Amino acid sequence: MAEKNRILGLDYGSKTVGVAISDPLLLTAQGLEIIRRDKPTKLRRTIARIGQIIDEYQVKQIVVGLPKNMDGTEGERCELSRAFAKMLEEKFDLPVDMYDERLTTVSADRTMKETGLSDHADRKKYVDEIAAMLILQGYMDRLSNEVK
Repeated sequence: MAEKNRILGLDYGSKTVGVAISDPLLLTAQGLEIIRRDKPTKLRRTIARIGQIIDEYQVKQIVVGLPKNMDGTEGERCELSRAFAKMLEEKFDLPVDMYDERLTTVSADRTMKETGLSDHADRKKYVDEIAAMLILQGYMDRLSNEVK
């Protein structure tokens, strides 16, 4: 069996979960997909899909975005993200870290403007996936800086 060495990045939202995966060397984050659900409380299929991704990509760790307010305080969205992270940790027996995702949606919008997607009618289809990429990339960059 291949060694598990990738990190899964998740941008948890009320109706979607943006998904990104690291390369095996933990240098870059690639957007993978957006998992959609009909209701915020419906997580069974979301968790099942995350499990498939973990198996397929040999994931060793998960990072979930923590949507703090701009002043650093935490609100209801943070509580929900922490509960989701705890659920993942218990379900998959993998370490789950939280990463402050302030400004990732702003950065995702900026990235889309730079690539010409901002005027695209399907912009919302991409923003969560790009936000997941930014969460994961920021997390990996922080890890590599801690090692130096």
